Amino acid sequence: MKTAIVIPARYASTRLPGKPLRLIAGQTLVQHTYEQAMKVKGVDRIIIATDDDRIESAVRQFGGEVRMTRSSHRTGTERVAEIASGIDADLLVNLQGDEPEIDPGHIERLIALHESAAPYASTLACPFPAEAKQGSGSPEDTAAVKVELGEWIDEGRSAYAANFTRDLPPCERDAHGRIVDPQSYNLHIGIYGFFRDALLRFANTPETSRERIERLEQLRILGMGEKIAVAIVDRAAPGVDTEADLLAAARRLEKQ
Repeated sequence: MKTAIVIPARYASTRLPGKPLRLIAGQTLVQHTYEQAMKVKGVDRIIIATDDDRIESAVRQFGGEVRMTRSSHRTGTERVAEIASGIDADLLVNLQGDEPEIDPGHIERLIALHESAAPYASTLACPFPAEAKQGSGSPEDTAAVKVELGEWIDEGRSAYAANFTRDLPPCERDAHGRIVDPQSYNLHIGIYGFFRDALLRFANTPETSRERIERLEQLRILGMGEKIAVAIVDRAAPGVDTEADLLAAARRLEKQ
């Protein structure tokens, strides 16, 4: 089975303009992500998908494979689907370009789950940290997407997703209003695996109303009546969405 990792990278970002080309420890953000993907075992190709000439040029400079796409895509997965329609690959992994510290072993877990369970799509999740009781980065943070698990595939290691939401269901709180057990909630990690035909079908399916309201493309798959398999990993690597995230990543990576 031929496997490709495709990294969608767009220049425009509301919170961090020019994000893929921002420098961390002397390298662009997208190059760090690409190099982490290069460490994944059993992958045949790694492609950066963009609609921006500046990103294309930067990727060529560091020797990565890059392909230009249309600028009209609504989601990163749709950008990956355009790439999928023109390459020889059976399984495609959609890895966001702002994951400079993604664990290659977690991507390998995703690929293994997709190959064994053969769902419509596969993704990752982890328990919220025990200390994430309140505020940013906690289950009550609407920027943190929660995945509710349904039927287990492999008890404690993988399950099918029952729902994804930005909201927090009713939960037990202490006298100070803090969530008692944040680890009972699973944080969604936005990486996806698809077989080629499923990915192309996804890209040609209209958005659902819940997808538009929550701004979560994976809800389209559940709305299609299809299954998403979720591999549970120990932690989420810190992504980069803001200037503060960029500085924090730089401090960590400069120590390596």
